[in-house]
Amino acid sequence: MMQICLIIPPSSFLLDERVFVSLGVLKVAAAVEQAGGKVALIDLSGVVDYAEVVRTFASNTDITWFGITATTPQMPAATEIVKVIRKAKPEAKIMLGGAHATLVAAAYKRQPSGRAEKSFVQLKETYDSIVAGDGERAVIKVLQTGASFVDADDPDSKYFLDSSDIAKEPLPARHLVDLDSYVYKIDGVRATNLITQLGCPFSCAFCGGRESPMLRRMRTRPAEAVIEEILTLYKTYGFTGFQLYDDELNVNRGFTRLLYMLRKLSDDCGVQFHFRGFVKAELLTAQQAVAMREAGFSWVLIGFESGSDRILRNMGKRAVSAVNTRSVDIARAAGLKVKALMSIGHPGESTCTLEETQNWLLKTQPDDFDVTIISVYPGSYYYDHAKETSPGIWTYQSLNGDKLHSIDVDYTKVADYYKGDPNGGYQSYVYTDQLSAAEIVACRNSIESHVRQTLKIAYPMAASTTRFEHSMGQGLPSTILRRTCES
Repeated sequence: MMQICLIIPPSSFLLDERVFVSLGVLKVAAAVEQAGGKVALIDLSGVVDYAEVVRTFASNTDITWFGITATTPQMPAATEIVKVIRKAKPEAKIMLGGAHATLVAAAYKRQPSGRAEKSFVQLKETYDSIVAGDGERAVIKVLQTGASFVDADDPDSKYFLDSSDIAKEPLPARHLVDLDSYVYKIDGVRATNLITQLGCPFSCAFCGGRESPMLRRMRTRPAEAVIEEILTLYKTYGFTGFQLYDDELNVNRGFTRLLYMLRKLSDDCGVQFHFRGFVKAELLTAQQAVAMREAGFSWVLIGFESGSDRILRNMGKRAVSAVNTRSVDIARAAGLKVKALMSIGHPGESTCTLEETQNWLLKTQPDDFDVTIISVYPGSYYYDHAKETSPGIWTYQSLNGDKLHSIDVDYTKVADYYKGDPNGGYQSYVYTDQLSAAEIVACRNSIESHVRQTLKIAYPMAASTTRFEHSMGQGLPSTILRRTCES
């Protein structure tokens, strides 16, 4: 019988790790169980002594395969987990999957002697097997054959899932987690997260996965399957709030139909369901906004990123500031609140462009906002298309000549991430010709403080009900997973 222990590393960079379920690893768990395997699941979110938890489990289990899923900022913890397993159970085999492995592999395939070479070789030396892309079938391949690398990020591979495959996959194995320990609310009601589609076809240069088919290609679920999942979550666990955690909901041409079906579901059940999700500014229409409000949405989150048209062009956004402003107006007219997701530290960033961003926020007056500092993740154009201009410094140049410089980071040791402590705990590993890394941090703090004070928007607090949100290509969903569960 196939046996595996799946592990989610802690995400100490989040203000609260116990908010959203990690659906990717639960989909992998469901696939293994469906194939007749046994799954043990260790969630280390929010666990301070996580190394001891892993050591205890590894020392007392007969399972020999361990699978770690990790985003880039989780890699330092993942590296520590590997060391613990190797010492506690020398015969163990360890595989790595998730966003970091996928993005590093994609960058390495595109340019084997490029920036990602060192990172890919490092992963191969650390792990017995690497899974890039969709993990559902790839993990079973590893368990059956011991393959050292499975490329499920190749659309021609039988391990890559298309829309028809996704429609037939079992629901995430939420029975393996203690959902009661998750704390998230929408409009005051208990909520959880789900995915209605995968992939984003746009080419924002800061976003990871722009050259990874798994993350770039649109793969949709039938609206009927989404309704079935929501109904299951309502009937089984009592959830009436749902964060639709897609990259951009309205990229899907079937989005409006789904909204009508969500409204009908609410009517049929006699329950008011509450929804929240990300939308793309230039695609938002009045019809969509009205349908969202009628379906139960009260908030939309939009990655505007900058108030400067120059910076928007440099990052490859298809929207200009006027279009972004119009989307706020459309949302408000439909009765939707808007959370503006902003980021700084892009090519050509200067005090002038940052002033434009601050002024745009003050003009549009969103109901809430984030201001983050760009992290140059593998799989983004900022990373993959940069050139080493001096030892340890990599430079990305936009079409107009504006540059972004990034300090080379060993992601197995440094948890570089977009979010930080809103009370001054940000750090920048990027700088421009106009602003140093320290100046970018100072400007970020100044914008945050001034806009919040002027618009009277409170700072988020590090409490069990608080979480930062951003659509940055490597979403960082917090998770709580029960230690073990056998199928």
